[in-house]
Amino acid sequence: MIKQCGGKLMAVLDFIYKRISIREFKDNEISIEDIKEIIKAATYAPSGYNLQNWHFVIIKDRVVIKELVNIVEKKHKEILENAKDISKKERFSKYLRFQTAFREAPVVILVYAGEYRLMEKEILLGLDNLKAEETIRKVEFASPGIQSVSAAIENLLLAAANLGYGTCWITSCNFAISEIEQYINLGKEGYYLVATIALGIPKETTITRPPRKSIEQVITII
Repeated sequence: MIKQCGGKLMAVLDFIYKRISIREFKDNEISIEDIKEIIKAATYAPSGYNLQNWHFVIIKDRVVIKELVNIVEKKHKEILENAKDISKKERFSKYLRFQTAFREAPVVILVYAGEYRLMEKEILLGLDNLKAEETIRKVEFASPGIQSVSAAIENLLLAAANLGYGTCWITSCNFAISEIEQYINLGKEGYYLVATIALGIPKETTITRPPRKSIEQVITII
């Protein structure tokens, strides 16, 4: 039974509202036990065909984290040097601090996604008509494999917040994925990097949350 108070859910959902993107962290060490519990929560996310097509690389070594920052900064500079559109170049240049928001984090988690075979696509490929091609495009656009990994990431963020930690889900540095993958050299066939998570104790205790769209803006009731 759902507990309600004045038409609103009570503190039972507080674990969701605790999560907020954090980009400045204290130097405090995070125990490997806590990290494992957070990852365990991530692995309880749903996944298509129960493939659990995720893998997490936990980085606590400051030297390695610093090198990841250097890789992103170097690639960022390279992109700017070759950019032609001045307005887009200026806009891109302002986002480096977000792209390297993991630089102060005591823990960085690289999230990898494994291969995900679309059963629907395999069946549709056997149909010789344009409608099948259109359906395949829509199936691939929905990216069920990435949805599974994204669900795991959200579980990770919520678990961390509920344990008092701050996190930041970063994909803005994905332009340097190839370079990061080469540096990390995971050696796990069929897996590729999709996201970077900064994890630590928030430096500030009072952090403002960006405004959310109203419920009326984001729902359609049929």
